[in-house]
Amino acid sequence: MNICIYGASSNELDKKYLLSAEELGKKIAVRGHGLVFGGGIQGLMGAVFRGVSGQGNFTLGVAPKFFDKPGILCRDCSEFIFTDNMRQRKEIMETHSDAFIMVPGGIGTLEEFFEILTLKQLNRLNKPVAVFNAFGYYDDLQKMLQHAVKEKFMKPACRNIYGVFSDADALLDYIEKEASAPIDLRHLKNI
Repeated sequence: MNICIYGASSNELDKKYLLSAEELGKKIAVRGHGLVFGGGIQGLMGAVFRGVSGQGNFTLGVAPKFFDKPGILCRDCSEFIFTDNMRQRKEIMETHSDAFIMVPGGIGTLEEFFEILTLKQLNRLNKPVAVFNAFGYYDDLQKMLQHAVKEKFMKPACRNIYGVFSDADALLDYIEKEASAPIDLRHLKNI
């Protein structure tokens, strides 16, 4: 299975996030999975890449041509696809991935995660989606989503179409289990 990672590209992060992302990458590889990611060598993207590629597993980087600057992109991927824009990047990442994990990140990470979650809610794809909540980074986001449910902006069942984990092994167990038996999404939207 190829697992897509959405995550920060900044190197100005606390080292604990980088180490946890690299460890997640190692665990992805040990379980025999490949990586699809935004192609960045820095930040959590680069850390997960190092974890996966250090075990010799498949890695696919996908980035728009305008990111092709020294020190930005990972040149050691098994395969690299350049796109014309960010929309194409997301589409290629989606079609080449069997599951999706959001690690800590900023607005780009959130945008990618919420697009894939929306597609799942609309039953346009049915692949596992999970959040790696390292060091409680996404605790407030989970509170906000619970508030959206409470205020009826989101159906309670939508909270069941993704998992949130602080433990990498539990997260990967969830991804593998759902990949083998996808959940029924027909009840989420009447489209």
